[in-house]
Amino acid sequence: MTTDTKPSSGLLSRAASFLPKGIAKCPLLLFLFLLPMVLQAQNQKVEAVTAIINKVNNYWQTHNKPEVRAFWDNAAYHTGNMEAYRLTGNREFLQYSLRWAEHNRWQGATETDPAKWRYKNYGEGQDYVLFGDWQICFQTYIDLYNIARGSGNGEAYRYRIARALEVMGYEARSRANDYWWWADALYMVMPVMTKLYRLTGDEIYLDKLYENILYSDSIMLDQETGLYYRDGRYVYPRHQTNSGKKDFWARGDGWVLAGLAKVLQDMPRSYRHHRFFADKFVRLSRAVAALQQKEGYWTRSMMDPAQAEGPETSGTAFFTYGLLWGMNNGYLSAKEFAPVVKRAWKYLTGTALQSDGKVGYVQPIGDKAIPGQQLDANSQANFGVGAFLLAACEYARYQGFGKAKKPRKRTAGNGWVLFARGGARGM
Repeated sequence: MTTDTKPSSGLLSRAASFLPKGIAKCPLLLFLFLLPMVLQAQNQKVEAVTAIINKVNNYWQTHNKPEVRAFWDNAAYHTGNMEAYRLTGNREFLQYSLRWAEHNRWQGATETDPAKWRYKNYGEGQDYVLFGDWQICFQTYIDLYNIARGSGNGEAYRYRIARALEVMGYEARSRANDYWWWADALYMVMPVMTKLYRLTGDEIYLDKLYENILYSDSIMLDQETGLYYRDGRYVYPRHQTNSGKKDFWARGDGWVLAGLAKVLQDMPRSYRHHRFFADKFVRLSRAVAALQQKEGYWTRSMMDPAQAEGPETSGTAFFTYGLLWGMNNGYLSAKEFAPVVKRAWKYLTGTALQSDGKVGYVQPIGDKAIPGQQLDANSQANFGVGAFLLAACEYARYQGFGKAKKPRKRTAGNGWVLFARGGARGM
């Protein structure tokens, strides 16, 4: 099932040929005559996308209980589920995330002694409190707290964010800046920092975010392309694809682009480092768009499709979400990026999405493009569903869901001119 990205620009002129001359020759009368039809077509497109969201999420929640641990893969799904709830208002989606949060007692890793908290290598133990894979759950906990607070129950539900404030407050005030040593962490943790800023008004979270990503950039960012290696082990030329090319892992860069979108969503444009994040987001978006395959997906090794041939959904969905968010919020030009999104959406709904609501072609948990690894329609994973939901929700907004955004004028210090749907240009 697919939908077009926008009504055809020639709709009015073509329709005018079938109307009485008095209406056809008057632009205002023509507009008023056709407006109901345009709005109806737009509503139909939005309804088609929301139907996909419900189908995908109902399939997942029907086949998977929420009582699972708060580690990154499950938590990544819930970031998509919460977005689906915000868009659709489906209370079952909300209850699913609440059950998950309650099961985990609103915590990630549970070690109570800060002297024992770890993060400097991979670990799933309860002492890895400062490890980003155990911190992504705080995104959903904060969202659930904000929903309760919006109903006037903030104090009664403050326990929902107690662990997030404890852990991330410790991290924000620590001297270390090497917490995010793998690309995934930029999705796992950066949005936690901006959400806590929105919650508390304390810029210490934004400053620590900036400090930490500078470290990440120093070990993973490829200055030539603007793309991110998954971690320091994969930096070129120390690591290469089988044919000697740079090896940028699609899901790794998908985490980064989606994470930057979430950061910009909650970061005030008045913040002194906003331009740094906006420029990074735009540059990465362009680098990603240039590597899309003609079929609409991104291969697992983005610059070397032969390294791991065939489609992959999780990276593609995160890219689609990031690009759509950028267009919807004035950071990216629709003229430049709408064709990219159209191809990606066609792949996501025409190939990745199965008739029963399953989302296939998701690479299993890993850290690189694996030569010879086969994906198919049954290759599904929680984080892949979450990424798909994020993309679909943003696509619904692109189609006109909700109120249209007003154009934003340039503000002092940010250097950006923002448009309702037209994108952003650096000044």
